[in-house]
Amino acid sequence: MKQLKGPRTPGFVQKIQWSSDPIGYMDAAAQKFPDIFEAKITPVGNTQVLVSHPQAIQQIMTQDVKSEYAAPDGNLMRPVFGDESLLFQDPKHHLRQRKLLMPSFHGERMTAYGRAICNLAQQVSEELSSGEIFSARAIMEDISLEVILEVIFGLSEGERYQILKELLVYYSGVFQSKIFNLLLLSPSLQKKLGFLNSWQNFLHKRQQIDQLLYAEIKERRAKPDPERTDILSMLLLARDEDGERMSDVEIRDQLITLLLTGHETTATSMAWALYWIHYHPEIRAKLLKEIDRLGDSPDPMDIFRLPYLTAVCNETLRIYPVVPISGPRMVKESFELMGYEIQPGTALHCCIYLTHHREDLYPNSKQFQPERFIEHQFSPYEFIPFGGGSRRCLGAALAMFEMKLVIATILSRYRLLLADNKPVKPIRQAITLIPAGGVRMILQGQRLRQQMSQPVANPV
Repeated sequence: MKQLKGPRTPGFVQKIQWSSDPIGYMDAAAQKFPDIFEAKITPVGNTQVLVSHPQAIQQIMTQDVKSEYAAPDGNLMRPVFGDESLLFQDPKHHLRQRKLLMPSFHGERMTAYGRAICNLAQQVSEELSSGEIFSARAIMEDISLEVILEVIFGLSEGERYQILKELLVYYSGVFQSKIFNLLLLSPSLQKKLGFLNSWQNFLHKRQQIDQLLYAEIKERRAKPDPERTDILSMLLLARDEDGERMSDVEIRDQLITLLLTGHETTATSMAWALYWIHYHPEIRAKLLKEIDRLGDSPDPMDIFRLPYLTAVCNETLRIYPVVPISGPRMVKESFELMGYEIQPGTALHCCIYLTHHREDLYPNSKQFQPERFIEHQFSPYEFIPFGGGSRRCLGAALAMFEMKLVIATILSRYRLLLADNKPVKPIRQAITLIPAGGVRMILQGQRLRQQMSQPVANPV
């Protein structure tokens, strides 16, 4: 069998390169090792192997290749997500929880969420002033949080809503903090005054969130309302094959998991979409022409089905996937992958970014070209922004739904410009790739119907 190879630089240098410039690290490695290579970038496993060939990814995702999903950071994230989080379950319990959660993200439920998403996008964006320079990512974070509160938690007003909103902003933010991630990786620092009390503050905020969530769960159990369509209400009614319902702790942990995996990631994707749409005025004009054909107050499902809007969103997720590599699968027994023998203890990662930039799949991969998704249908092992297999992101359908509706709502109502024409580069934040500077934009004002298909040039 062939011997696996990878960058020759020392492990600590690779970790620095991965932390400071993950795109540069992956692109450089792929020049020498286009399909599969050894890497020394994470603390999980004795050896990390990054795989970008679709055939190998299919083998990893669809076959029992003598490996198993490894919980993030060796379960170090349990204090943040909770022990019952979907992320940390063994295959049997993961399947049970996934079956209980899945109905909330499909069918009529999505239709019910659509109008709420459009309304929330409009309400938040109306707070902007004409001529104001703003961060697209910050505004998208506000919209995404409101969607989570209303669609997932079922809260839109009242004292509990206001307090919980403030706490969840903190909770989501601390998850992205470098200092906090250092505390998670170094439990000893948690005991030494919590590194300037950061740890104690986190524990206090978590306790406050738990008190509010458990109070909400208790009240909803006491007065069930089958007419409610939010995900929390669906989870309270859900029963497994044995007729057992989810415990309060299970529900709490799934709500927090949906928050942390869906808030920043969806907001980042929508900010990237606004950047690319306005960086290429011809794309904006073509997209507006498609959206405007639906008329005033279009049905959310009609927006969701728009082919060019779908292509734009897919291309956004392709060129800079928010999460560049999948969670690891730990190898239990040696097996063959693309002619290489993969040893026990190896952490296998599907490299989403490199798969999305294979020139044999996506010619001129560094260019933003939505048409490629009109002209070609890619397999689930060639286009994998949400991962794949049994561990594919559960909220993928809701994230795409939200992304399309928010982008269409904002574009159809407001005239926006990029604050400058400098290309926005991705930077690493925790496990995600975010736009440097947050995508600075200018609100020009309300959009008039006669302007519906006119390209708008960006300032130089």
